[in-house]
Amino acid sequence: MPTPAQLEELAKHDPLLGAAIKRVPPFPTMPPPNLKGSHFHTIARSIVYQQLATAAARTIHGRVRDLTPDKGFPTAAQILDLPEESLRGAGLSRAKTKAILDLSTKVESGELRLGGLGRLADDEIVRRLTTVWGIGEWTAQMFLIFKLGRLDVMPSKDLGVQEGLRRLDGLVERPNPDELLARAELWRPLRSVASWVLWRLTDTVDT
Repeated sequence: MPTPAQLEELAKHDPLLGAAIKRVPPFPTMPPPNLKGSHFHTIARSIVYQQLATAAARTIHGRVRDLTPDKGFPTAAQILDLPEESLRGAGLSRAKTKAILDLSTKVESGELRLGGLGRLADDEIVRRLTTVWGIGEWTAQMFLIFKLGRLDVMPSKDLGVQEGLRRLDGLVERPNPDELLARAELWRPLRSVASWVLWRLTDTVDT
């Protein structure tokens, strides 16, 4: 969690953001309750949820969880023991099935070691996670913020963050990723907190 002194310093560096911080819910403790499982489950869950409405993704996630007798989400080894048709039958697309199988294969072979990720630098974690088919920079950044609680991550390609900055600065057009990164230099070392604020600004409805 950012300290009050850190938040005060952030507001001093960017008064516009500081004013917005007072209007939105506070940055939450990470990880949230739904991401307190294993690293494998968190990453697999992010694959399931990609580009789906929350309700649909929750249903598919539950169906995959029910493919094994255990109460929790299948482990990497259990995923590999399942017929691919079972994963597809649970509602996973062909691409998401391929991604989860590749993740499981890399974890089981030791090519991707998830246990020590929390000790690595952000860039190295992103590099390792994006070796998995179907996992891009954005998914890795969400893992950094919401699973590991890293405070200085800037998902510059996220449309919600771009829209939040458009609203914050009163811009006509959304900034592009490079413009967002340049603007975000003011927010170091709390760019994750700034992203949270921008997401919340995007949640608000213009009147």
